[in-house]
Amino acid sequence: MATCDAWRTSCCLLRAPHPPPAPPSTLPPPLPPQLLDLLKSVSRSFYLSIRLLPAGLRQPVAIAYLLARASDTIADTSELPARERATMLELFMGLIEGAQPPGSVEDISAWFAPFQRNEDEHALMVALPQCFAWMAQLGPQDLDAVREVLASITRGQQLDVERFGEPATIASLQSPGELDEYTWLVAGSVGEFWTRMCFRHLPDFSNLPEERMLELAKSYGKGLQLVNILRDVGEDLAAGRCYLPAHELAAAGVAPGDRIMNAAALQPVWQKWLHLAQQRLDDGMLYASAVKPRRVRAASALPALLGARTLALLRADGLAGAMAHRVKMDRTQVQGLLLRLALTLASPASLAAQYRRMGQGQ
Repeated sequence: MATCDAWRTSCCLLRAPHPPPAPPSTLPPPLPPQLLDLLKSVSRSFYLSIRLLPAGLRQPVAIAYLLARASDTIADTSELPARERATMLELFMGLIEGAQPPGSVEDISAWFAPFQRNEDEHALMVALPQCFAWMAQLGPQDLDAVREVLASITRGQQLDVERFGEPATIASLQSPGELDEYTWLVAGSVGEFWTRMCFRHLPDFSNLPEERMLELAKSYGKGLQLVNILRDVGEDLAAGRCYLPAHELAAAGVAPGDRIMNAAALQPVWQKWLHLAQQRLDDGMLYASAVKPRRVRAASALPALLGARTLALLRADGLAGAMAHRVKMDRTQVQGLLLRLALTLASPASLAAQYRRMGQGQ
């Protein structure tokens, strides 16, 4: 009940004044309840951001996210050989581009759903045909934008399978350039997609020009993915993946092939990328502060606020703690953050104050 009350309060207080009703022919279709349920089950934090968006933006962004999660699920189904997953990702990409028979999605759904132990991931794979049906209902410009961002994300998943597809051996990215490319493919491209969609759907979106917002969005997205990488370093090593560059590990005296790495030796490398993640979250807050509609400003700032808190938890635990367990923000803290966003109407000054607070672990 407390969760519902906090969410209801935040939605009411962040709601912008109602614009004049649009003619019936221009009103966007409501999000299907099944789509919202799927979104909430696979990512509660992104679901919160989606709910803050204007109606015309919710459907294309939500569908893009669900299909991106589906490609991630395909890539991560380690019970299947890497070659088979790579083949299915090619088929998935053909479906996104409209170059495969629609019935192929049924094959992917039927093949991958039984391997999902997580019930939410299982439900997503079962609903994959419906997700493609929802995508097909988008307008031409939105459909092109969704296809473009999914092409980048799926390419990132394909690289993951190629590099880390055989968990019996551990592999590492080779250079900072490979890490930068990966974070752009799976997250920086999402920031650019979000920005282009907002400029298209919201005529008075930002105080900054589109080119500058795209630069900040790219950096912001890459920073969020770095936070994920730094948070999941222990789990990734156990699964045979290391996203930290091999030559940096070697310079620190760490063998990339070691599943159990010396935390003290690895610390300088980890700290370097932690610092860069913080800088890129700072870009995210510059981005959010430039957004004019307050609900979209809140939605844009929320990932940076959560990311700042995650970085604070990582600093408090240290690398050894991050390798031992996955840090996670408490749900009551998320509720408190949403309520503060609501009470302050997500003003730029209040967002800056909350960002500092989150970064200090408060």
